[in-house]
Amino acid sequence: MRLPRIVFFHFLLVLPAWAAQPIVLTLEQALASAEGVNSNVLLSREAAAQALEQANLARAGVLPNIALNVSQRRSRNLNILSTTGALSETRPSNRFDGRLAGTLSLLNPQQLSAGQAARVGAEGARVDVRVTVQNALAGIASAYFGHLRNLRRLDVLDANITRARSLYDLARNQLAAGVATQIDVTRAESQLAQAEQARLQQVTSVMQSELVFKRLLNLDPAAPLQLADFPLARVDAGLVSLGDVRTTFEQRADWLRGQKALEQARLDVRTATFERLPVLGIAGDYGRAAANFDDDGKRAVWTFGATLSVPIFDGLRAGADHRTALSRQRVQQARLNSLELQISSELRLARQDASSRHAQIAVAEKNSRLADEQLRLARARYNEGVADNREVIEAQTQLAVAADNLVDAVYQYNLSRVELARVKGEVRSVLMEKAP
Repeated sequence: MRLPRIVFFHFLLVLPAWAAQPIVLTLEQALASAEGVNSNVLLSREAAAQALEQANLARAGVLPNIALNVSQRRSRNLNILSTTGALSETRPSNRFDGRLAGTLSLLNPQQLSAGQAARVGAEGARVDVRVTVQNALAGIASAYFGHLRNLRRLDVLDANITRARSLYDLARNQLAAGVATQIDVTRAESQLAQAEQARLQQVTSVMQSELVFKRLLNLDPAAPLQLADFPLARVDAGLVSLGDVRTTFEQRADWLRGQKALEQARLDVRTATFERLPVLGIAGDYGRAAANFDDDGKRAVWTFGATLSVPIFDGLRAGADHRTALSRQRVQQARLNSLELQISSELRLARQDASSRHAQIAVAEKNSRLADEQLRLARARYNEGVADNREVIEAQTQLAVAADNLVDAVYQYNLSRVELARVKGEVRSVLMEKAP
């Protein structure tokens, strides 16, 4: 029975460091958790929420504004006669007012257009969350494969240490049998020490890649964690057609975001144009008034009016706003055109890189086989006493390098597939490429 994803990652966060068994995390689980735990995604989602509320604020100007006003006032006035300067006081008076007041903008094209532009901006912010999600998924997948590569390198170094120790034991036995010299033993021991030192350095690299991965998923650095292997099917991406590039545009969240930004820029141009149009509004209030709030004889009071404001001269502000908005529209159009060229280039480069990385794995596998055969022949010569162990040490070094190159070739191929999936607009599609 599989744990729900939220429960699973909550368990990872609270798991004590002394737990006996590490939790095994798959690539699918890691990618599924990104939207809920990745810091960049969470921040982007909050930015989208703020943009939505800004759009609501822009809309508030075209909706009715209604308020209930209640007041109780007591006043006394002092009159001064202009001829004699004599003072006369009036008796204190009370007044209670309870009114429902409201205003409504009947015609305000500028506010309407600005509200529409703000709503498009909020839609762009939501699309921006998708951009952040895709970037986060690509980073998590890359960190996942990077940590697996570092673990594979540990296996390569362990095998290298085993071979070096075997050669050291063999050199000592042959020295005891009188068929080898002390320098053979020293060379073998030196190689063993170098292999052990390389492993110690790799242990630090493994910890570093694990911490980087945990940071992306907001996991406890001390929690024990094990990543499940995820072998990708080896497919030559160069044999796959690019298809319609326009379809790739529509699948890319950053291109959709650029489209929203361009639409908002066009609305801003229209908003600036509407600054020259008249504004029509109405306002009024209705309520009851009396001397005191608890009097029975309250009388109805009301006011109503309409206002029309026609711009005549605004200090040339409207023209400047319009030209500025046009400039921003041209900038956004240029950015979108540049992004389309960038996506087209990225798509072709990512496919070529994936195809090249696929071919490099075959070359690395061949080099590994040749290095293994070279080591077998060198050990045979050394066992027969035909040569000293320098050939064996050199062959072991070449085999270690070839094995490490193979591990790195697989890692680079995995990265190229992740990048190709990102360029196409959906990093999660790499999950469909798992080898059977």
